[in-house]
Amino acid sequence: MNMIVGKRQIVLAALVLCLSIAVYLNWQYSDVNHDLLLTNKTEEVKNYGDAQYVENIDEGQSAAFFAEAKLTRQKSRDEAVETMKSLIESDSITSEQRTELALKTSAMATAIEQEGKIENLIKAKGFEECMVYYDTERVDVMVKTEGLEPQQVAQMKDIIIKEVDIQPENISIIEVK
Repeated sequence: MNMIVGKRQIVLAALVLCLSIAVYLNWQYSDVNHDLLLTNKTEEVKNYGDAQYVENIDEGQSAAFFAEAKLTRQKSRDEAVETMKSLIESDSITSEQRTELALKTSAMATAIEQEGKIENLIKAKGFEECMVYYDTERVDVMVKTEGLEPQQVAQMKDIIIKEVDIQPENISIIEVK
């Protein structure tokens, strides 16, 4: 048999080699087996989205904490809006970039509106103070309470899931005492 190696065979061999390397690296760096082994050994299962507790904050400190957090959030948003506004008004960008910035600004406005709505709905459930950070991938809720019950966590998650399209494991509820 005459074995002639052509361009197609070389390209095919290179693709098979690259695919093999990718599969090996994916297997090597994936944590699926690692997580299963750790869970079986320690018998501790972490439930993403469970409430977390912030301790050592008294009444006056928690009020100041929420006020400072809201002020910081507002400042960072104002800076982002100002930056986007100056970029949109700039002559150095194309119309496609201007349209993309306008869409990002609209998405930011929607996120701000959703945060406010979620905060108000959670406060309507009887919580004294609440702060929500929302982006398209995650929702973080800080709530002032003296003890968070599982049904309260479920109520907050239910409110969030109804208002925004996000998976329950991407919701973090933090209790501030």
